[in-house]
Amino acid sequence: MTYESIRDNPAIRTYITKADETLAVLGYTEHSFAHVTAVAEMAGYILEKLGYPARTVELAKIAGFLHDIGNLVNRVEHSQSGAVMAFRMLDQMGFPPEEIAMVTSAIGNHDEGTGVPVSPLAAALILADKSDVRRSRVRAIDPSQYDIHDRVNYSVTKSELKIDDSNENIRLRLRIDTQLGSVMDYFEIFIERMILCRKAAEKLGLHFRLIINEQPLL
Repeated sequence: MTYESIRDNPAIRTYITKADETLAVLGYTEHSFAHVTAVAEMAGYILEKLGYPARTVELAKIAGFLHDIGNLVNRVEHSQSGAVMAFRMLDQMGFPPEEIAMVTSAIGNHDEGTGVPVSPLAAALILADKSDVRRSRVRAIDPSQYDIHDRVNYSVTKSELKIDDSNENIRLRLRIDTQLGSVMDYFEIFIERMILCRKAAEKLGLHFRLIINEQPLL
């Protein structure tokens, strides 16, 4: 079973769609196919760049695509419910137990507050997920209706997560329009996520660097 077969599975796509519809009602930013695909591809990039086996890279993409399905159950502790859902689906598809364990452990540990980079797969997923900040995730049309999450995402005009050629640093570079949102706004809602990213980078033998408007901050 491959990332493509997971990505194209009708049941999985339905769960992702319905989970995102639930989050839309609750006022959250986009968590649909744009987000999970970006996370899948970035998690795969991280492990591929660091020389992990091709199958591990494939599993990172699968974990990235499935990581938010738990929002279908409830936003609270969605990483744990998502891991249980992923376990059931991957088991039914005939994945080997070792691979199921790797994917579900990563999903169950991807969110701040409860998540820990317990494996390279989990670390890559954390970094990929927490770096997906962009204005196209904002659903609200009227800026007067934006909450702080909307303002921060909408203010980010460019976002790039990249490992340097020496494989020593992983840099999240953001360009923020400070007329739309401040750097302090970003830290107010993302500081816990950035700390988790630093721990995830360390798990991979990297240093996490945050650069906003060309100013190194972490």
